[in-house]
Amino acid sequence: MATSTESVDLVDGDTVSNIARAALFAALVAAFSYVSFPNPLAPGIPVTLQVVGVFLAGIMLGPVWGTGALALYLAAGAIGVPVFAGGSAGLGYLIGAPTFGYLWSYLIAAGVIGFIVHRGMELRDYNEVGVPLLVGAMVAGTVVIYAMGTVGYAVIQDIGLVESFTVSALAFVPFEAVKIAAVIGILRSDAIAAT
Repeated sequence: MATSTESVDLVDGDTVSNIARAALFAALVAAFSYVSFPNPLAPGIPVTLQVVGVFLAGIMLGPVWGTGALALYLAAGAIGVPVFAGGSAGLGYLIGAPTFGYLWSYLIAAGVIGFIVHRGMELRDYNEVGVPLLVGAMVAGTVVIYAMGTVGYAVIQDIGLVESFTVSALAFVPFEAVKIAAVIGILRSDAIAAT
């Protein structure tokens, strides 16, 4: 009786690579959460660099794996890994903190950004995407983040949407413009280094 010694791949190599990249981006968003400054206009909603990680995840990983990276990030925070702004953690941040709308928005924003940049669900080379499309995708992601964050803040603080937007989102607009410019700089320096 002959015995076969062929190897069997249980998981496709691309899937393993994408899972590793998603984990790396979840860690990147977590690291960016430690760069945190208090916002005097919105108690409980600090200025952080997390959105830079959301932008990069959507652009570099696409809609599926970018969303997966942010799901992993939220799951880590929910079980107590200190990955939210300033090293905070816990399920309470996802269901009852002033920032809960912002945190949940990261999932959708990464997916929207990835879908726009990659023009669908299939990955394409983001280095071949023009700056206007990249900026447009990040602006669309920012709209998602602000919309969900504003609604979440209004619910928790029991205030109207206009007041919530004024207090919890409007102050962040200049910071988002700088973050978008920084991401473009990162992506273009990566493209130049690759040539």
